[in-house]
Amino acid sequence: MSTRVVFVIALLVLANVGSGVAVVFARHEHRQLFNELTRLERARDELNIEFGRLQLEQATWAESNRIDQVARTRLGMAFPETRDIVVVRP
Repeated sequence: MSTRVVFVIALLVLANVGSGVAVVFARHEHRQLFNELTRLERARDELNIEFGRLQLEQATWAESNRIDQVARTRLGMAFPETRDIVVVRP
C-alpha cells in the first residue's frame, strides 16, 4: 500500500472515532438536559398547585362577610347611625 492510501485510511479512522465521540458527548448532554427539563417541569407543577392554593386562600380571606366580621369583632367597628352621618357640601 502506498503512503497516500495509508494516510487516507488513517484519516477516515480518526474521523470515524471523532464522530463516535461526538455522538456519545451529544447523547450525554441530551440526557442531562432532559433530566433538567423534567426537574423544572416538576417544580413548575408544584408552584402552580401552590399558586392555586394561595388564590383560594386569598379569596376566602377577602370575602366581604369575613372582612365585616373581623371589623366588628376585633376592631369594634360598626356602621354609623343615620343621625351620626353629616353631609358636607362645597
